[in-house]
Amino acid sequence: MKKIAIDPITRLEGHGKILLYLDEEGGLKGAVLQVPELRGFERFCRGRRAEEMPQTTERICGVCPEAHHLASAKALDVAYGAEVPRAARLQRELFYNTYIFSDHLLHLVFLGGPDLLLPKDTPKSEHNVLGVLKALPELGKEVVTVRARAQRVLELIGGKAIHPVFALPGGVAKPLAKKDQEEIQGHAQVMVELSQRMVAFFHEEVLPDPELQSLLLAEEARLPTHYLGTVDENGAPNFYHGKVRAVSADGDELFQLDPAGAMARIAERAEPWTYVKFPYLKDIGWSGFEGGSRSGIYRVGPLARLNVAERMATPLAQEEFERFLDFFGERPVHATFAYHWARLAEMVQAAEAAAALAQDEGLTGADVRGRLGQPGEGIGAVEAARGTLFHHYRLNGEGLVEWVNLIVATTHNAAGIGLSVKQMAEAVVRQGNLDEELLNRVEMAFRAYDPCLACATHFLPGETPLVLEVYDAYGNLARRIGR
Repeated sequence: MKKIAIDPITRLEGHGKILLYLDEEGGLKGAVLQVPELRGFERFCRGRRAEEMPQTTERICGVCPEAHHLASAKALDVAYGAEVPRAARLQRELFYNTYIFSDHLLHLVFLGGPDLLLPKDTPKSEHNVLGVLKALPELGKEVVTVRARAQRVLELIGGKAIHPVFALPGGVAKPLAKKDQEEIQGHAQVMVELSQRMVAFFHEEVLPDPELQSLLLAEEARLPTHYLGTVDENGAPNFYHGKVRAVSADGDELFQLDPAGAMARIAERAEPWTYVKFPYLKDIGWSGFEGGSRSGIYRVGPLARLNVAERMATPLAQEEFERFLDFFGERPVHATFAYHWARLAEMVQAAEAAAALAQDEGLTGADVRGRLGQPGEGIGAVEAARGTLFHHYRLNGEGLVEWVNLIVATTHNAAGIGLSVKQMAEAVVRQGNLDEELLNRVEMAFRAYDPCLACATHFLPGETPLVLEVYDAYGNLARRIGR
């Protein structure tokens, strides 16, 4: 059996590689996403003081520390039986919607953007953020400017734009000043205006491209799975709070539960060839790496959230949601590249929600910390940009961490990413094209998920430094393709 290794794949937090296995006839036999390094946060956090967890666990990721910061704080809210005052909750929600806007904007324009916004014949040296800025200078400049303003909102509330320090068990560190609220209102309004322009640009300049439409509707990029995401009391996606809802590959509701109840419906599987775990729906069970209604594999993230939702929470996002459904003509939408479009609709909702929260008079309330009870056990969940994020802690009577389990978004999607990579690679490999085309297709497949990236955002040559190795049936290196 031949083996193809793509190592390293970049724009991941940490290190990963993709392995493609060929049979004797050269067909694709299997594909896996392998994470060959151990982080160990669940282990070395044991014995630490519980209040350190929001600052410790956010170091897991340099791209979405905001998500780990608030998932951790929410787990501690539950563990201490604390009721978060309204002013503190408003601060957290405003902060979190701003993070979603900023993160989705980054991916849509600068990470996934080169795949969507640049012509196919764009030189490799320009297939990157610099190429986007060159091809679309006015849009690129505006995106950079508005994202900086969003980061300013995160700094005003979180204390720092990256690795925030404001959330504590039972609330936040301090009330928000009135002058800061007024500044945030201006930034949030600009976020809404850019979202509207991004939607118009997508429909006028991007979606009409026949190649993109072919990609969105391609059978090799259609992966039926179950879906998981958080919704509010009206069935709209909510990034900070709500019930975790799961729907089947056929669109039927499987459950809608609080985070603790939902986490109890998930099992995690370990494989000997990777350190990443593979969560699956416990009631359906694990049947191997395969999609479909009989498999317990599910997906999370923007596409999953739109698939579990009945509607969007804000007016402009609802309009985009309806256009999204009209285009695909099915529910759930199983097209992997629809993740990009779903990300756009979510970005609009996050901007609108942030603007509304910024106007709330309760935002500057003085009561920002609830009373803490005795330490115990808590599960907190938020919707990170890439999907549902669970933090589960058990504390001893002295408030020290005894046990930790985290299920992060990219972990939920690990099996789905492998299946999508296999789908995209299968046709190319069958044709014997073990070259640059294979590398590009594989990159696009996993990039649609936005798997906790950004390490290579600043990679200037314009291409991911992939290495593809082909091994013969006896394990000998037969061919190496690198760039």
